[in-house]
Amino acid sequence: MTDSNFFTLPNAPAIPGLAFRYWRDESDYAVMADLTNQVFQADQIGAAVTLSDMAHWFAPASDFDPKQEIYFVEVNENIAGYGTFRTRQETSGMWTCTPIGRVLPAWRRKGLGRAMLRYNEHRLRTIASTHPADGPRAFMVWASNTNLSAITLYIQEGYVPVRHAFVMVRDKLDDIPTASLPEGIQIRAVTPEHYRQIWEAECEALQEHWGITQPTEEGYHHWLNDPVFDPTLWRVAWEGNQVVAQVRSFILPEENKTYNRLRGYTENISVRKPWRKRGIARALISASLEALKERGMTQAALRVDTQNADGALNLYESCGYRVERKQTEYRKPLE
Repeated sequence: MTDSNFFTLPNAPAIPGLAFRYWRDESDYAVMADLTNQVFQADQIGAAVTLSDMAHWFAPASDFDPKQEIYFVEVNENIAGYGTFRTRQETSGMWTCTPIGRVLPAWRRKGLGRAMLRYNEHRLRTIASTHPADGPRAFMVWASNTNLSAITLYIQEGYVPVRHAFVMVRDKLDDIPTASLPEGIQIRAVTPEHYRQIWEAECEALQEHWGITQPTEEGYHHWLNDPVFDPTLWRVAWEGNQVVAQVRSFILPEENKTYNRLRGYTENISVRKPWRKRGIARALISASLEALKERGMTQAALRVDTQNADGALNLYESCGYRVERKQTEYRKPLE
């Protein structure tokens, strides 16, 4: 290849026409979205992404340059996969280094995924060597229980399961339970002057949760520009001038179209410590389900850490959600 955008990936399998190139420009986000959706459907993930999602998740940032940290796998100039890698420091002090690799089903079991994983780990070791030596380091990946090939690869490469999560679904919205807020707590409509306070309240409420990172100003603006940002669906509880809890729901039209369903997500659920164990989360979930129903949805979903110390799993089950699939986080030490 004469194009300087192409590079050699060590230990790549001997596939005729195989080549690797770096991200070129914003047009590659569409390539990533299309490939991701094909992979998700093949692996029964039950999710779908859009061009806007990719542009948001992989936008240039102070700690991420897509031209250096996203690459594509081509076979005879046709896209077969892509890889990328991210690092972040959690509030626990742990640096997590995440290798991401997605390969179309037609090109699996040929050694591509393993070569990409090892390359990603190599790049992550290099990036991690520039970080302050102020915490332990580990590679971290997630896999759905439906993606057996990925699970097998991770285990063979030395990753071990450390945490589990459930994707939970409420199959219908015609039997939403009523739940009242405690006296003095009220839901208010969200306006732009509330955004900063709502974000800060969530950061405070989640600061001790698994895998959380320290909030930054860049993170706040990234949050504001999320494609799922829809304050009309949010249900935020206040006491006086303080945000005490929130459920920030959203709807994914393209995903609903792909899977022929009408699903909304009652996600981003948090309650600040002084207001916990008072039924506020339950009341906000009920109000959020009503909001989704008013928008024409017929089911709702959320994701929960099965080891959440605040009893979230029991709460969601009592609100009518059932487990749809399981996700597992795997880690291995970064040597």
